[in-house]
Amino acid sequence: SLHVVGKDILRFHAIYWPAFLMAAGLPLPKRLFAHGWWMNEGEKMSKSVGNVVDPVALVQRYGPDPVRHFLLSDVTFGADGDFSEKKLVESSNAKLANELGNLAYRTLSFTQKQCGGAVPAPDAFSEDDLQLLAEAAALLPQLRTHVDSMALHRYSQGVSGLASAANRYIDVQAPWALKKSDPARMRTVLYVLIEVLRHLALYSQPVTPRIGAALLEQLGVPEGGGRSFAAVGEGSALQPGQPLPPPRIVFQRIEEADEAEGGGEAPPPAAALTAALTAAEEAALVAEVGAAGERVRSLKASGAGSEEVGGAVATLLELKARLPPDHELNAKPAKKKKSKAAKA
Repeated sequence: SLHVVGKDILRFHAIYWPAFLMAAGLPLPKRLFAHGWWMNEGEKMSKSVGNVVDPVALVQRYGPDPVRHFLLSDVTFGADGDFSEKKLVESSNAKLANELGNLAYRTLSFTQKQCGGAVPAPDAFSEDDLQLLAEAAALLPQLRTHVDSMALHRYSQGVSGLASAANRYIDVQAPWALKKSDPARMRTVLYVLIEVLRHLALYSQPVTPRIGAALLEQLGVPEGGGRSFAAVGEGSALQPGQPLPPPRIVFQRIEEADEAEGGGEAPPPAAALTAALTAAEEAALVAEVGAAGERVRSLKASGAGSEEVGGAVATLLELKARLPPDHELNAKPAKKKKSKAAKA
């Protein structure tokens, strides 16, 4: 019922093609949608100019989900869009790694540690809890409206908006601070976050199917009806006590490699994105590690709570893991042998 064409061939498909169909007694499409052009650094892609982006190579380098997400989120669908790998990397890191991936890992790792690796049992919901849960369930009709109107970029933006709301919620509710003061409230906050993550995973599947499936797997949702849009809402909510698999990062941050001008070696496959760093990248990462280490020391010196310190330590370890294994910052400090005089 929908005929999608490039805007430069709109006249043929809007006038002549329907006439051919009518002459042949064939049904006409109900809608005609003309999409724009993808530009490359401000210029229309052209074989003669030599600035055409190879989509196969792009997927091999970054994986299908980041490419799909970028094409369906960063440009108004139907308008001209300016493509650059730098924008793709920045968008993927901001939305997939930080906004969604970090939220999932923070929530599920804390739940694994504090709730015995199972869905926690919630207490009475607060107004903030109910508002976020309602926002998650009410998003589906909005997303369907965006798709029906071919505003596909608004679909991705809607999912991102829910993820942003969940990130604000976890920062305000601070479940790590409730561990000792109000454990029942901590479990309720974690339950709300897990339910919102379930909705985010469901909504992510059309655009980033691998990330959506990986997150549903971590939430213990088996393949089948529980992964369809029919599972949106409290009727398919995860049950307290349901075991949760050990958490893992659903999307690794992409490390942007410098590209040699005028060609060079073929880009690495998506699985090798965290491989060799350039000298500039390594220096920047070392600086991040240093800053993270300073934060850990500052928190300990100020007597901060164990959960806040633990979060800072986790960030430090994650940064160090991105350094080469043989880097001096990853070397284990040598154990100092006690001298005989000290023993005496």
